[in-house]
Amino acid sequence: MKNEVNRDHRSKKIELQLIAAFVLSIGGLVLLFCGIFIEPQGQIHESLLVAFGETATFAGALFGIDYVYKKKR
Repeated sequence: MKNEVNRDHRSKKIELQLIAAFVLSIGGLVLLFCGIFIEPQGQIHESLLVAFGETATFAGALFGIDYVYKKKR
């Protein structure tokens, strides 16, 4: 019984990790495109958008790689 609960908890954790990877990757890509193609209208400089977009995309990719590795086990 306890093993089933532990397996279910691990499954939900991995699913949450996959969702976080997807959101970070898509959000990072959107920020990259915004930083490159849209003229800044406020105080946020395009280099800040690009830097954060690259970081978010990289973090999403790492989450995705970790998800695939854990799923193969």
